Amino acid sequence: MVEHSSPNGSLTSERAEVLLVCSTGGHLLQLLALRGAWADFSRVWVTFDKTDARSLLAEERVVFAHGPTNRNFGLVAVRNLLRNLVGAARLLRVVRPRVVLTTGAGVAVPYAWIGRTLGARVVYVESLTRIEAPSLSCRLIAPVASRIYAQWPELTESVPRARYLGSVVSGP
Repeated sequence: MVEHSSPNGSLTSERAEVLLVCSTGGHLLQLLALRGAWADFSRVWVTFDKTDARSLLAEERVVFAHGPTNRNFGLVAVRNLLRNLVGAARLLRVVRPRVVLTTGAGVAVPYAWIGRTLGARVVYVESLTRIEAPSLSCRLIAPVASRIYAQWPELTESVPRARYLGSVVSGP
């Protein structure tokens, strides 16, 4: 059964072992590529209400976050950050995941921080596009992350806590 709601809307009070949080587009595709890590667990997704998310997550429990959250949108991004903080607090108290797994971007920050304060382990997988320097999301989530994974060995030089185990996508 598909369950879509806004962060302020109603979602079943059923708990989930994993909360999967990401922006749409590439972040969503990379988190889907990690299906082997989360497929056997009960889960809830948090992402934006975009066509790709509705299509790719049609059979999943999904809560739509407020966007845009990108820092280039000024006051809109700040307002949505605050709305997502409230949504994260509400959802995480209901779902009580053991793990918050995220590939970023900005939407993941409030869910990671609040999830950690409620006892969840936070696992951050840095974007495939980040080769030498961490993203802002990575830098903001790192203090609460239990694990950080890099998809390029070079990134571990600038993110010493990061582990490199390969990429979520196959090469040519």
